[in-house]
Amino acid sequence: MKVIKGTENPKVIFMHCLPSIHDDNTEICKMVYYEYSLKEMKATDEVFRSKHLVVFDEAENRLHTIKAVMIAIIGN
Repeated sequence: MKVIKGTENPKVIFMHCLPSIHDDNTEICKMVYYEYSLKEMKATDEVFRSKHLVVFDEAENRLHTIKAVMIAIIGN
């Protein structure tokens, strides 16, 4: 969040490809914490839950792109 605030741009966005390790709510995140003592990687939970995050919009765009490619490959 320090980097985001450092931009002094209230419209700055944070992009990240999923999955993201930002809390301990999943088995994988718990395993990473247990094995490496890392609770967060690449992005803090504060950033991941902020208004600056566009991760889910990115994922939705990829879904539509994948469907279009599949239709192009399979044909009508």
